[in-house]
Amino acid sequence: MQFAAVGSRLLVTGLVAPRGRVEQRAADRKPCSTIREMKGYTNPQLLVAPRDLAVELAGAEASRPLLLDLRAADAYAAGHIPGAIQINLWGLSLTDTDPAPLKAFMWMIEHVLQIHGVTASTPVVAYDDQSGVRAARAFWFLEYFGHASVRVLDGGFGAWTREKLPVTRDAGPPPKSEWTGTREGQTLATWREVRDAISRPDAVIVDARSDGEYCGTIVRAKRGGAVPKAVHIEWTRNLTPDGDFKPAAELKKMYEEAGVTPDREVITYCQGGYRAAHSYLALRLLGYPRVRNYVGSWKEWGDREELPIDVPSKA
Repeated sequence: MQFAAVGSRLLVTGLVAPRGRVEQRAADRKPCSTIREMKGYTNPQLLVAPRDLAVELAGAEASRPLLLDLRAADAYAAGHIPGAIQINLWGLSLTDTDPAPLKAFMWMIEHVLQIHGVTASTPVVAYDDQSGVRAARAFWFLEYFGHASVRVLDGGFGAWTREKLPVTRDAGPPPKSEWTGTREGQTLATWREVRDAISRPDAVIVDARSDGEYCGTIVRAKRGGAVPKAVHIEWTRNLTPDGDFKPAAELKKMYEEAGVTPDREVITYCQGGYRAAHSYLALRLLGYPRVRNYVGSWKEWGDREELPIDVPSKA
């Protein structure tokens, strides 16, 4: 199997569009058969299985996706999927979701994605070591920017290597791009929207952090604790022991038993929007129609002393 460096590409069929402006196109696409048949998601086209991705990469250059490797630079240098572009968004966090800082932060992220080769017409596949928070956060950013075709490699680089698929240490420059996204505001929540959601019966807030953070024994802001009435479902519960997403039936049971149901608007949060993006993706896979990532998350909420908190006890 031969792989060329990533070059110019055209949009392929079989991928999902984000909600809102491009949602109507989703019905015209055929989702990835392996993911659909094995896991039963409503939106299986948000993931791609390793061998299905390998087939795409072996095809015509114009139809190959842009591969974004979200791992650290040393992991990428030690070996990566052929053609992948390394991009590290770790540590780029927003702690103020008021309009001006939010706009500036998103302009920065948009620029970083652009210089790493993202274009409107090229499908994107993001991966990290597993189906992890780095890839999920890149997925969420691209949905926020209205990208029509973004997927996560299910199981990440670990699944790729377990399948004994090709790995390389060669690297080339990203394709040139002048991409600018749009803003799909319904995918993002600010502190004001989280505050308002606390009292809304048609909304539910999901805390994707660890037990210690949720209960306030691990404090990573001015205050420890949780957003009042938040449902605690740690992001790791979305995954199997191998690091890929659990089948739809397991995810659906877990969320619905906790009161996180498709008829409610769901806002996810963690410490800085990374683990929250993972829960966002899990709920998107299940077809939840209204899901937002509170990008400022606990660092912003815990630092704003005027905002209410709970300090739950672990059951």
